[in-house]
Amino acid sequence: MRSRAIPTVLLLGAACLWAMQLAQAQSLPLGDGHVSNRPEVGNVYACRTTFRSGGARHDGPWIEGTTWDPGLKPHVQGDVTWPQARFALTRQGDQLDVRSDGLPVGEPTGTFPIARSDPAYAFDTNPNAIAAQNLSFPIPAAPTLAPQPSCLPMGMIGFTTTGVALYSALDDAGRDAAAHEIQDLCDGHPQGRGQYHYHSSSPCLPGAQSDGLVGYALDGYPILGMRDAGGTVLTNPDLDACHGRHETVSVDGRTYDYAYRLTQAYPYTLGCFTGVVEPSTMQAARQAMGPPKGRP
Repeated sequence: MRSRAIPTVLLLGAACLWAMQLAQAQSLPLGDGHVSNRPEVGNVYACRTTFRSGGARHDGPWIEGTTWDPGLKPHVQGDVTWPQARFALTRQGDQLDVRSDGLPVGEPTGTFPIARSDPAYAFDTNPNAIAAQNLSFPIPAAPTLAPQPSCLPMGMIGFTTTGVALYSALDDAGRDAAAHEIQDLCDGHPQGRGQYHYHSSSPCLPGAQSDGLVGYALDGYPILGMRDAGGTVLTNPDLDACHGRHETVSVDGRTYDYAYRLTQAYPYTLGCFTGVVEPSTMQAARQAMGPPKGRP
């Protein structure tokens, strides 16, 4: 089990620094429309081919044409800490058992539901409150490359080393969730059952800006930060259709021959599953999400 107590002021400071860096950077390409029915670099290979209306209420001025500017996008207000958050990853034979309540360990969140007094409410009226989940499922300790990459479901596709669920880059409408939906300073928000999650990288996620471990996909392969071992920032052309690459990664005595990578631009985390996802893992992840409440 890994647990860390990170002072909130430091995390908020890191988030502000991240926002300043993004504000100085060029706008990012909007991911809308980059959804495919097969593996393609820079796309999300989605299991769903039709989407519901949902997500953010209105597009904001940070979206212009085919680009969006993260530095202009507002965040949900609030500074909520979760001292009860728990996360454990333990080896049991050929599996790693995941146990988590889905709350961010050592990280703050914004205040949800979004208050009417919050300026973010003008763009996104997310009515969902963050709630503890019962996440309990296995992932393989030695993942297996699948004969063919597989599609990403809506909902959880992985998790971070701090216990937060990772979703694909898509919102309920099949658009670029990081661009359209309003998140808190850690770039997270809750879904209908209250599961707090990220659609992209987070300034509150240790290792995101380095070559460090940030989490695992449900197929068992690790997810690493945005820079390679030499410090070079990786982009989509450096990665395969599933948003990863073959490289040797050592974690807690385990050696992997493949890893996914975070990028600043869409699709941010995964484009598809490279490895075999065990049916029991997928079933447990779906059951933990439960039926949606509030907003679809």
